[in-house]
Amino acid sequence: MVPAREKEMRAPMVLSLAAAAAAMSSGGGNGFNSSSSLDPFDSSMSWSVSEDPSNSSSEPFLRTLSPDLQPATTAGVVQEVSPWDIALCVTGTLISCENALVIAVLFYTPTLRAPMFILIGSLAVSDLLAGLGLILNFVFTYLIDKSVEFVTLLSVGLLISAFSASVFNILAITVDRYLSLYNALTYHTERTVTFTYMMVVFIWVTCFTLGLLPALGWNCLKDPSTCSICRPVTKNNAVVLAVTFLLVFALMMQLYLQICKIAFRHAQQIAVQHQFMAISTTKGVSTLSAILCAFGTCWLPFALYSIVADSSYPVIYTYATVLPATCCSVINPVIYAFRNPDIQKSLWMACCGCVPSNLSLRPRTSSDV
Repeated sequence: MVPAREKEMRAPMVLSLAAAAAAMSSGGGNGFNSSSSLDPFDSSMSWSVSEDPSNSSSEPFLRTLSPDLQPATTAGVVQEVSPWDIALCVTGTLISCENALVIAVLFYTPTLRAPMFILIGSLAVSDLLAGLGLILNFVFTYLIDKSVEFVTLLSVGLLISAFSASVFNILAITVDRYLSLYNALTYHTERTVTFTYMMVVFIWVTCFTLGLLPALGWNCLKDPSTCSICRPVTKNNAVVLAVTFLLVFALMMQLYLQICKIAFRHAQQIAVQHQFMAISTTKGVSTLSAILCAFGTCWLPFALYSIVADSSYPVIYTYATVLPATCCSVINPVIYAFRNPDIQKSLWMACCGCVPSNLSLRPRTSSDV
């Protein structure tokens, strides 16, 4: 028989053990540390028989457990992947594959070393970097901590440099076509490969400088209110880039109109025995028409939206204008490279070891591309 005095001493102890066991079963044991848990034998803690043991035990236990459970809950949340980002990543993959093929053909074909092929190769390199930039942007967004400034600046710098080089290379090819028609008789004597390389180097130095501007402090990482639709590019920088594009497009439009005038004038003056030259000139004009239409359709919406919008606008509008702009790099290999018979011959030789008889065997000129 247990004495009454001993019963009184055991009652609080039993209630303490029951309360701790109930708290462990309700919390599943997560975050429970035996060293920091309630010790029923701890003399510093007192339990009153008149109190509700479940209230007195579970409340402090939950207050201690909540901070330990919060990181696990946060870590379990997976960032939702945007369908727009998936579309941009797929587009970047397609761009990279197309332009890598063009670069490989130009590199492994010794006969494709004329100035026009140097410009086409430079355009393919810029579009290849643009495609890789889109893929890396997807990786940095969902697989790497975006709070690291270096990652953000590297991604946006690569995209600015690549797409700027793509635009300027298209302008350079347009100038090349204009000169080949304007100085049709003396073009090949005045034009040298050295001059072409100098023009390509100038384009890339300029574009890499533009890509470095965000890393040099021209960004909105410290002041989000100044961000443009493409973070971390500031609104002012985005407007400058957009206006530059519009000037480039206006210059291309003017050159295109001049090419049309010269081409049709040449077509009227060419004799019947030189009919293939007239066909070639007309084909060159049609190619430039496709270039200008594709270029304007892809880039104009994004350029105009960059001028009028900022970071407060809905992000869906930014995606809706960026995606067509990236598609320009998908179209470029088709317009400039895969339509060229010399490149087609190289592709046929690499894939099948033969050349179809319907491909033209005559030498190509710059105006044919």
